[in-house]
Amino acid sequence: MIKKYWDKEIETIPLNELKDLQLKRLKNMVKYIYQNNKYYHDEFKELEFKPYDLKKLRDIEKLPFLTKQDLRKFYPFGLVCTEIDEIVEVHASSGTTGKPVVGPYTNNDIDLWGEVMARSLWANGIRKNDRLQNSYGYGLFTGAHGFEKGAEKIGSMVITISSGNTRRQVNLMKDFSSTALACTPSYSMYIAEVAEEMGYDPINDFNLKIGCFGAESWSDEMRKNIENRWDITAHEHYGLTEIIGPGIISECEEKKLHINADHFLCEIIDPDTNETLNPGEEGELVFTTLTKEAFPMLRFRTRDLAIYIENKCNCGRTLPIQSRIIGRSDDMMKVKGVIVFPSQIEDALMKVNGMSDNYQIIKTTKSNITSLSIEVEPTEIRYRDGHLEDLEKLAEKEIFAILNLNIPVKAIQPKSIPRSTGKAKRIIQR
Repeated sequence: MIKKYWDKEIETIPLNELKDLQLKRLKNMVKYIYQNNKYYHDEFKELEFKPYDLKKLRDIEKLPFLTKQDLRKFYPFGLVCTEIDEIVEVHASSGTTGKPVVGPYTNNDIDLWGEVMARSLWANGIRKNDRLQNSYGYGLFTGAHGFEKGAEKIGSMVITISSGNTRRQVNLMKDFSSTALACTPSYSMYIAEVAEEMGYDPINDFNLKIGCFGAESWSDEMRKNIENRWDITAHEHYGLTEIIGPGIISECEEKKLHINADHFLCEIIDPDTNETLNPGEEGELVFTTLTKEAFPMLRFRTRDLAIYIENKCNCGRTLPIQSRIIGRSDDMMKVKGVIVFPSQIEDALMKVNGMSDNYQIIKTTKSNITSLSIEVEPTEIRYRDGHLEDLEKLAEKEIFAILNLNIPVKAIQPKSIPRSTGKAKRIIQR
């Protein structure tokens, strides 16, 4: 009989026992970083906080937050808590908005990463007999490496193709009989598009059954489109370079996002007041690592908005649940007094028959007033049918139903929006 859980003892642990374990590990972590890192030591001293002052989980609120700006200030190894010689692997963010965030790992950190990724992939349905086509980009980015470590720990075959060279992706997916695909959700749709151009039917000509997607925001409607296009089950993964990479949160068979909370303590805060919120309230995710050695994080602000829930899941897991990311506070736009997230626009567009998955949000700011317009690609068949103004009006109507805003939509020629093999660029500033 194939086991249901990768680690049943932890994945079904009673909530009170989980909180006891978190507190024990948090106490050890706070003491560890106080003793091993000058920045944390000085920060605690200034706050007149000693590790033994931490007596319950809520006492973590006495400690300061860490931001991405803080991490860049201590670039590259200023927050490391081990000797540099103990670091065996280094990853980093893209650094597109400044210095990259560096993620160093000890051997124990690498083992931890493989373990939480194996747990995550197992919950998705990945087993030893699966063949995972790893189409995340290899390099400093954590994505591809995390999926590889987890799948190998399970014993699955990993096809280390990386992103790009999409026609070759299609050929190898066919030749190697890949059963699972790991990449960004937008790239999975581009692979399907190229497969069709090559004369293949994504549903009938391949053996895919599972998709493991992350690294970018995607709506429920996009998920439906991916599943229908490939006839697969699409699962979401959430990760951060600052915390460990992928492996923090992933979905079970019920498509509920479970937090690996024995290793990552989650708080939810009001992004404006910084006050801690209760389970069930929407706010900003804040993470503390409980077991990492080289680069532990204490109260890292993610800027991602979600809801934290402590209910038992129908899958049997008791690990806390996080909602899908509602949006990033960084991506939040205020238009005519209305808060707008890109995922809301995507959700509306994907409901329109004849609309492809390729679109761009054009953001224009003049005299501190933000306005939006949208460029979308119809499907090839819908484009040939003409009367694109009808399609535009339908899209505008769906957007208005969600946002109560009139945002103009322009249907443009298919394949005119640049494709990405990684994170799709959805917002264009003009």
